[in-house]
Amino acid sequence: MSDFETVSVEQVPAGALVLDVREEYEWIEGHAADAVHIPLAELPARFEELDPDTDTYVICRTGGRAAQATAWLVSQGYSALFVAGGMGDWLEAGLPLQSENGQEPTVR
Repeated sequence: MSDFETVSVEQVPAGALVLDVREEYEWIEGHAADAVHIPLAELPARFEELDPDTDTYVICRTGGRAAQATAWLVSQGYSALFVAGGMGDWLEAGLPLQSENGQEPTVR
């Protein structure tokens, strides 16, 4: 049993803080519109960029990295929720995507 809440991509409220913990190349190709990017490896050094009292919806490609990040943030006293299914489910649900490379957003 996990020590954090799990939500589906459909349960992420419009305008919510979405934290993408994927690698830079993944982020550039496509990410949730208006998401914040902090790769998992950088999270211990950068987590204070986040507001501990704001619900943070943590996402990655399929869920492994986001689960680690969510558990760690919760252990630091942050309000973090794990987004099950990751960016694959986000794409399939037709939720807003953007890229940083000027091309059609893609998720891999």
